[in-house]
Amino acid sequence: MPQDGGRLLRDGAVLVDFSSNDYLGLSRHPLLAQRSAEWALAHGAGSAASRLVTGTQPLHLAVEEKIARFKGKEAALLFPSGWHCNAAVLAALLRAAPGASLFTDRLIHGSLHAGASAHRQIRFRHNDLDHLAELLAKAEGPKIIVTESVFSMDGDRADVAALADLARTHDAFLYVDEAHATGVLGPQGRGLTHGLDVDLVMGTFSKALGCMGAYVAGSRLLIDYLVNACGGFIFSTAPSPAMLGAVDAALDLAPGLEDERAILADHGAFFRQSLNDAGIATADSSTQIVPVIVGDAAAALALARDLVAEGMLAVAIRPPTVPPGTSRLRVALHANHARADVAALAQAIAARIGR
Repeated sequence: MPQDGGRLLRDGAVLVDFSSNDYLGLSRHPLLAQRSAEWALAHGAGSAASRLVTGTQPLHLAVEEKIARFKGKEAALLFPSGWHCNAAVLAALLRAAPGASLFTDRLIHGSLHAGASAHRQIRFRHNDLDHLAELLAKAEGPKIIVTESVFSMDGDRADVAALADLARTHDAFLYVDEAHATGVLGPQGRGLTHGLDVDLVMGTFSKALGCMGAYVAGSRLLIDYLVNACGGFIFSTAPSPAMLGAVDAALDLAPGLEDERAILADHGAFFRQSLNDAGIATADSSTQIVPVIVGDAAAALALARDLVAEGMLAVAIRPPTVPPGTSRLRVALHANHARADVAALAQAIAARIGR
């Protein structure tokens, strides 16, 4: 159960939370809870139908318009969760272009693999745009590129500007998952795709924005297509008013949280440097997500258990989520962590696996 100050209650103990995705601490913000309750009282506990039946209320359209403005796109579409969104939207895109060549970064999220499950993927080396360019040059016909702006297990970033240029050079459609960038990176937390020529942008409300659900944003034509062709949208009950109230409040708050974003960036730089100074690898992380590479799965689990005993929760990630030999702690830093919390975690890890 989340607590204030970047803590959570687990099995009766209060632990410093280095595992959840509540990067800006918004899940506990009173405005989100207040607006969620107000909208539920005003509009009902549930939407009671899919969007194309009777589920669409004016508040759904208003929140979608607000998302589109936030992302600098013509239109947006709401979904119940990030997995649901990626799996449903990508499948719908591929049905519209059955002969397309689909290029995916090797480390994309499982939800994107689910959306592409009926289609052959051409996988390019992680964040290797030279490799992608070689593959694109060999392909004929429609091309679709799928990647993430921030990768959830490594905390590194894609060069989205270069990807957009490459997509235009090869007349390819570009889909970018911004789940871990939304609210945290880019101007006013609008993501790394903001202002770039990216065809379709996906993001979630369940991470830095502290609530639940997901969206895609793009051209009006593309969103209209998804309304009429995306089964995951057509056949799902519309998001509840309570969920939308929290999203609406988070979108109001996010652009003004520059101090929190600066703190988060500073925490990341400090934590990585502290670990690197102790000889501990953090891959190519440059964000609030910092992998502590342990290697052996049993050793990663043991390290996580030791940290719990010291009042810190950093969950171990093992294969098949990450490749064999790269088991790790996936540390998720929060803006409401004190610097002393971050330093204590770095010291505890270094004492156990540092050189």
